[in-house]
Amino acid sequence: MPADHTKRSLHQRLVDRVLQGPGEAPSDLRARAFANAELPEALHPLLDKVASSSAQVTDADFAAALEAGFTEDQLFELVVCAAAGESTRQYEAGLAALDGAAQ
Repeated sequence: MPADHTKRSLHQRLVDRVLQGPGEAPSDLRARAFANAELPEALHPLLDKVASSSAQVTDADFAAALEAGFTEDQLFELVVCAAAGESTRQYEAGLAALDGAAQ
């Protein structure tokens, strides 16, 4: 198992790649999906569900985003960003809780 600092470094590399690596979705939109903030109206239902209640995502959520002009490749990337953003928030909250418990 990697040391704690190595895990954090690997996690940061993942986040950097998801947000700034090559892709079809613009990097600013990927960042907003990651943060689950300031999303275009057509993407909000889909990406908010991915971040907060992924079991409730429906085909209709994807259909609405496709109908608004987003491509399947863009939606794939944005869903990954939304999921990675939520998992990052949970990861950081967990680390903060552990840090608080250790004090």
